[in-house]
Amino acid sequence: MQEFDVIVIGAGPAGLMAAKKLAEGKARVLCIDKKQEIGVPKRCGEGLSIKWMERVGLKPDPSWCLQEIDGVGLYSPSMKSLEIKFNRLSGYVIERRVFEKDLAKITASKGALIRTKCHAHSFERKDGQVIVTCIEQGFEVKYSAPLIIAADGTESLAARKLGLNTKITLDDIDSGYQYEMTNISFENPSYINLFFGTEIAPRGYVWIFPKSKTGANVGIGIGGKEEKTAKEYLDKFIQNHPGLKNGSIIEVNAGTIPVGDFLDEMTADNLMVIGDAAHQVNPIHGGGIGIAMEAALIAAEVALEAIEKRDFSQKLLSKYNGIWYKTRGNSLKKILKQRHMLEALDDKYFETLAESITGDDVMLIAEGKLAASAKMVIKKLVRHPKLVSVMLKYLK
Repeated sequence: MQEFDVIVIGAGPAGLMAAKKLAEGKARVLCIDKKQEIGVPKRCGEGLSIKWMERVGLKPDPSWCLQEIDGVGLYSPSMKSLEIKFNRLSGYVIERRVFEKDLAKITASKGALIRTKCHAHSFERKDGQVIVTCIEQGFEVKYSAPLIIAADGTESLAARKLGLNTKITLDDIDSGYQYEMTNISFENPSYINLFFGTEIAPRGYVWIFPKSKTGANVGIGIGGKEEKTAKEYLDKFIQNHPGLKNGSIIEVNAGTIPVGDFLDEMTADNLMVIGDAAHQVNPIHGGGIGIAMEAALIAAEVALEAIEKRDFSQKLLSKYNGIWYKTRGNSLKKILKQRHMLEALDDKYFETLAESITGDDVMLIAEGKLAASAKMVIKKLVRHPKLVSVMLKYLK
């Protein structure tokens, strides 16, 4: 049985970033993933902003940065458009499988050991260690470490087995479905396009994330309680969109998306939880690659302190909770209020907003600037008191 300082469960962006940081700190780290190939299947629109790359120390690489993005197009139910043009390149639509494999190669070069097709199914605390039993390419193997970092997705098995409840309610989870399409046409290929409306995507939106001038990820996220499936809504949207309906589908992805219900406690003895496993996503648009990698760096820094002090108690590890909430979590809680606000709007209200506010106004709301958003709503929507009342309820 091989022994390590830390075992990271899950080799997505969060797990790989944590393993990289730990290896750079000279920790003996193992990163395992049950999938046979890193980076697939993807469960996101593949957008990654420049600001997140800068925060986590990544440089854009043409091998995985496919399409430059410098704006957003927002569409009301009647297809009125509202443009948000950024004053500089804001990010890229990436090829996630290439990006994650590249990150895995960098992580391995720092000294981390990575294993794929390795399903960790049993976790046992014993004498200050956690013994992890895995089925690795058909054979049972055991690894041990005093610290586990769970980066294994929304319903984290590692966290639950080690006594931390990461269960998420249906109110805070979306159902996602996405096609990668080619031979299609759409608005400005340097814009991400989002489509809103209760008939289009109840409690969510449809997205077009361009990967070239004629190819894009076309997907949808809807509330987890809807009677119709996300696929049904997406197929209907595509059939009604003249530039999409005759396109070809070259990849299909589906999955759940946590959009809230942040964990108050992300640690236990011998355990830290990061990424989707800790519900660390933006509650409005569901994006989480950058947030997850930032959380991974915070967790790894605390983990290195724990290794140095040989203290893997919840008391020490909980430093990660405090740092993450101060750095990111508290602002995401404000953004969660904006998600609840959008859910309270019907199609008529969406149309009114499309006619009354600007892209800059939308950014105030999206960034969780509650006081400024409230002032803007009162000023811009003075002729629509019912809408003002609904929105102010969530902008306190």
